[in-house]
Amino acid sequence: MKNLIIVGGPTAVGKTEIAIWLAQKLKTEIISADSRQIYKEMKIGVARPSDEELSAAPHHFIATKSVTEYYNANMYEVEALEFINKLFKKYDNLIVVGGSGLYIDAIIRGIDDIPTVLPTVRHELAIWYKKEGLSKLQELAQRLDPDYFAIADLNNPMRLLKALEVTIQANRPYSSFLQGQKKKRPFRTIIIGLDRPRSQLYDRINRRVIKMVEQGLIEEVQALSTYRNLTALKTVGYKEIFDYLDGKITLDQAIDLIQRNTRKYARRQLSWFRRYRDIVWFDPEEKDQIWKYLTEKISKFE
Repeated sequence: MKNLIIVGGPTAVGKTEIAIWLAQKLKTEIISADSRQIYKEMKIGVARPSDEELSAAPHHFIATKSVTEYYNANMYEVEALEFINKLFKKYDNLIVVGGSGLYIDAIIRGIDDIPTVLPTVRHELAIWYKKEGLSKLQELAQRLDPDYFAIADLNNPMRLLKALEVTIQANRPYSSFLQGQKKKRPFRTIIIGLDRPRSQLYDRINRRVIKMVEQGLIEEVQALSTYRNLTALKTVGYKEIFDYLDGKITLDQAIDLIQRNTRKYARRQLSWFRRYRDIVWFDPEEKDQIWKYLTEKISKFE
């Protein structure tokens, strides 16, 4: 049986470097599990791997969709599994890397079919949110679906609205659709979690945001202003710059908010990955230990 090696962890921890290193050592390819790097128009703000990194090992599901296309985890599950099964005809081991826990769940567990929401439910909830505001939306999400609330991007109203729409429509928590019976897969999974001391991780996040601005984040967001109401753009790093461009906040405030919201997002990512019982955690600097664990795990399966 083939081995699918998952490299997960919070943003800015160093997943790309480790994934490329492993792909080179195993002479294999990388499947991205990032719900924003998949969009071709978004590069700087989603920390897409550089051209040099992309050429260091074959990558897939990066810059393959447009922000104007509707895309979700269910669609990713179908496409990614089809591609993985195709690559397994050539390789014994494949690498999956990303911080989007729902996309990783889609690959290794599968996602239950989420019911279609009636337009009336969506419309009424949208009107209620417009009247009551984000804080009330967060309170409702916490009350109706505390499990999803614990891992959700609480500053992303589009995500919260989607979860609440499904919860109200189906009369069961949105999170329950993400925790169904695990689907059988024709491969084994080995899950490697990456983490760093909190102060070190936060420093890396803060410095990455500064670097993004220096690389042209403001210009990138400005060029996407036509699409600002699309779900893909309701993302940390973009929504704050839109507020800056609208004159609502200063650039320094926007940078501070991106750093703060990214740190919060990193904590939620860690909470998500800690749900996996078979995950084994490493500091990204512990390459020898990672390789030892991985090779022993693979040889045990053989």
